[in-house]
Amino acid sequence: MQATIFVTDDEHAIRSALVKRLTRKGHRASGYESGDALLAAVDREQPDLVLLDLKMPGLNGLDTLKKVRPLSPHSLFIMLTAYGTVQDAVEAIKLGAYDFLIKTVELDGVDPVVDRALDLLTLRRRVEFEAEHHESQFSFSTVEAHSQSMQRLMGQVKDVAENPKSTVLLQGETGTGKEFLARVIHHNGPRANGAFVGVNCTAIPKELFESELFGYERGAFTGAHQRKIGLLEKAEGGTLFLDEIGDLDLSMQAKLLRVLQERSFRRLGGTEDIAVDFRLIAATNRDLKRAVTSGTFREDLFFRLNVITFELPPLRNRVEDILPLCRQSLIRYAKEFGRDVLDFDPAAQTMLERYNYPGNIRELQNIIERGMIFCREKMMTVDCLPIELRVASKPMAQAVTQGQDRLIRLEMQLGKQTLAEMEQAIIDEVMRVSDQNKSLAAKHLGLTRFALDRRLKKVMEP
Repeated sequence: MQATIFVTDDEHAIRSALVKRLTRKGHRASGYESGDALLAAVDREQPDLVLLDLKMPGLNGLDTLKKVRPLSPHSLFIMLTAYGTVQDAVEAIKLGAYDFLIKTVELDGVDPVVDRALDLLTLRRRVEFEAEHHESQFSFSTVEAHSQSMQRLMGQVKDVAENPKSTVLLQGETGTGKEFLARVIHHNGPRANGAFVGVNCTAIPKELFESELFGYERGAFTGAHQRKIGLLEKAEGGTLFLDEIGDLDLSMQAKLLRVLQERSFRRLGGTEDIAVDFRLIAATNRDLKRAVTSGTFREDLFFRLNVITFELPPLRNRVEDILPLCRQSLIRYAKEFGRDVLDFDPAAQTMLERYNYPGNIRELQNIIERGMIFCREKMMTVDCLPIELRVASKPMAQAVTQGQDRLIRLEMQLGKQTLAEMEQAIIDEVMRVSDQNKSLAAKHLGLTRFALDRRLKKVMEP
């Protein structure tokens, strides 16, 4: 993001160095020597970001912040402070500043703080735009795909979205975002102008499912006082999404199969075939191959559905996506609840990344919504998060993010864990963050693929 940044500091050397550094990064940076000069500048133009010194003659940083925030409510403020004034910086955050930066000779802490603030601004603007343009919330840019597994998946999804006829089967645990991905496919393809008709196969009683799907003519049965258009007709030209298709009754499976084969159907009580043109996207958290073997799902229907299959990874296997998804939900609920919560503090970030999320993205969104209800500060802390996150067992080896780097942190209880257990914990965690890709994990560990296989095999031996 190319941003407009105002730097306010009474020391010419620091102000000039910051402006030059930010300009080299591609931003439009301007320097101001006092709080009054900043107020005059904001009156002419509202910046994206303001770097504001705390200790200045005349109007100091805190007083300037109080006056300038109402004039530029969408700007983020980063306070510049010396080592001895950190307490003042904390006070500034309570007044609405986003973060603070301790000034050093090299100014080496500037880039990560500024980048983090601009990432938040970018996400804020995207969420605000999507709130105004409902359909755009399903654009490819809304999908948080920072992990390798999701990047590979979305690369394939983009190709499939352009093909308006291919049937798609989405598999994955509950809460992994199957319906959201179905809408992304629909809204980014040739059928975007048609209807997206979603049906939860477990939500409609099986004795009513046929009439809901096909519709009926007047007099088809007792109570059918007028013609009703079914879901198949409503999906004409668009997409029919059948969620939890693994739970569909066997008799309805046979009738759905005929529709997919013939691309036509009859309303209940009707005498004429009605041709339909729609894309079918089905989703399930069940293993359909196992269901076929057990006789609870038709093999011929499975083959009809299994044209293009996507397996959505659980959230615990896409750690890189956790914090971006948390921030996306944070902005959404802050707007919904009218709260001015800017981000998560470092301890909360670590806790959110560490949690296993058995309920996946749906559970993550619930956690952030709950946290927003109890958050009274500018930053969401661990105290706002549910108790299950705080009491979750802490792994011996844990992947965390620090700036641009991924780190493995170790915690060993002397006398409780052995060196072999610690080594295995490291291997397990690296395998997890590598999406179970052995070649990538071996590279991270400085091993050959053969050496890693040997260690993994050793663990599996009795």
